[in-house]
Amino acid sequence: MKISSSGRLAIGVSLLLLGACASASAQTSQTKGYHLLKTISVPTAPGTREYFDYLYVDADARRVYVTQGTEVDVLNADDFSLVGKISGFKQNHAVVIVKELGKGFITDGEAKKVVSFDPSTLKITGEVVTDQEDTDALVYDPASKYLFSINGNSGNTSVIDPVKMTVVKLMDLGGAAEFGVVDGKGLLFDNNEAKNDIVVIDTRSLEIKSRWPTAPAGTVTALAADFKNNRLFTAGRKPQFAVMMDATSGKVLQSFPISAGVDAGAFDPETGLVFFSTRDGMVHIFHEDSPDKLSEVQTLKTEYGAKTMAIDPKTHNIFLSTSDFDPPAAPTEKQPNPLPRAKQANFRVLVYAP
Repeated sequence: MKISSSGRLAIGVSLLLLGACASASAQTSQTKGYHLLKTISVPTAPGTREYFDYLYVDADARRVYVTQGTEVDVLNADDFSLVGKISGFKQNHAVVIVKELGKGFITDGEAKKVVSFDPSTLKITGEVVTDQEDTDALVYDPASKYLFSINGNSGNTSVIDPVKMTVVKLMDLGGAAEFGVVDGKGLLFDNNEAKNDIVVIDTRSLEIKSRWPTAPAGTVTALAADFKNNRLFTAGRKPQFAVMMDATSGKVLQSFPISAGVDAGAFDPETGLVFFSTRDGMVHIFHEDSPDKLSEVQTLKTEYGAKTMAIDPKTHNIFLSTSDFDPPAAPTEKQPNPLPRAKQANFRVLVYAP
């Protein structure tokens, strides 16, 4: 059949459009399928109130560590059964496994210390006292071989020798510090809520190298990174934005509005997806199309309070924790905007699969 030049043009345009649609469909299919796979009811930890914070996935050991105030609940990452518990905390926050040492570490903010444990037995093996209020996030740096306990309300970080279990140095970060990530080459990047910036720390010299503003995101809490492409992904609460930054210069490359109460971020290098979870019950999912371009591909509705999150890089499942909540208390001069408070005996982990 003979086709006219105009017909050939029309077919060419159609093929281009079909190709673009197929490409877009392939990209969004990675996240369109994110759906609730499992709700795991977890027995409430003993304590005066329900409290929960970070989750941590040990992908090799197939375990998920879930902090819940006075204990850490350990789940099987595949069948979601409860493997065991680590107890005896006042108010824990974060968990890190350091495979080269065969040890795990947990921050206890109220007790102002970092506890070590044996991942094979879940038995506590030691502790180091930071003596810092809100001993919170925890990062291990393979370049310096140090642990960094990021002490939120104290506005500093305790540099810890994880072998000797001693504090090497206390570094002032100039305001409320939040989550941190390391590039494995000797740099630690840490969100600073008070300064609305990212602090860049040399993990060997233990000196601050730079401070990078995160505007338009303010009160930055969540942080993730793609160090293959030298990109940082951070997000804040006031104003509510997610931001992509250059990890070599601090330049803000893109920003997106998000829902309220962001707390955690994650990056999946295999899929190129970036995740931010918020207290409002949303996970904002972006795709790193190129080192200079993020595309928002899904806003996943979860549950109110599910603001902390961890990703399993093997299954690409994401884990969040939450509870039921009482209505907020009446406003006071000291607390004009009180938040709802978590109820006892309703703690659960939500698993979302692609």
